[in-house]
Amino acid sequence: MEPQHRIGSREEWLAASRALLADEKAHMRAGDELARKRRELPWVKVDKLYTFDTPDGRKTLAELFDGRSQLIVYHFMLGPDWEEGCVGCSFLSDHMSGILTHLVHHDVSYVTVSHAPLEKIDAFKRRMGWTFPWVSSSGSDFNFDYHVSFTPEQLASKKAFYNFTEQDVGIDEQHGHSVFYKDENGDVYHTYSCYARGDERFVNTYALLDIAPKGRNEQSNLTDWVRHHDRYDDHARAACPACGSYTV
Repeated sequence: MEPQHRIGSREEWLAASRALLADEKAHMRAGDELARKRRELPWVKVDKLYTFDTPDGRKTLAELFDGRSQLIVYHFMLGPDWEEGCVGCSFLSDHMSGILTHLVHHDVSYVTVSHAPLEKIDAFKRRMGWTFPWVSSSGSDFNFDYHVSFTPEQLASKKAFYNFTEQDVGIDEQHGHSVFYKDENGDVYHTYSCYARGDERFVNTYALLDIAPKGRNEQSNLTDWVRHHDRYDDHARAACPACGSYTV
């Protein structure tokens, strides 16, 4: 169905656009202020030893920095028993490969972490054609301590800590970002985390849809239309029960 919309003159459009520009600039300045507050959060020293399975062997969290002082971790939903990665996480990850060159030349390393074993991660990574670093937290408490993997007991009680509150997460894996800093002594600090719709800012497709006439055109969430990028010929609904966490 074609959208019903008011039609105006070029002069009306220009006047409305100038008014909108003032709002857009205010929104941008508010975002700058949020970024400042984000950087001013207290840092928490990481005292526990976390290790990860990588294509180059077992590595510590400190080693994932790869010689840089800042590390961004994406918590990708792929559990030990999952057959494939989350549709929403895959949607986000489709945006990442092209920017890594710029991050590493600005003292930032980026790594994706999942709870699944490395063999399952590598197989899905090959299928998707991705090149970013992706490691397994299997055998460590990392995913549980950063509140993106949940025990059967937590799921049964419907009381798990996610997105800074206790709630019924409904599934054994969730998504988010965690950020770390490593100082000259090699000490690592947790500086920031975001979850749920906090991840949307990293999905450039949404930024472009937000300026298109029909917007995101979603009835509920991204599973209305997003597919794994190799499955757009399959018109079945995207099978990811957790992607509803992109809703408010």
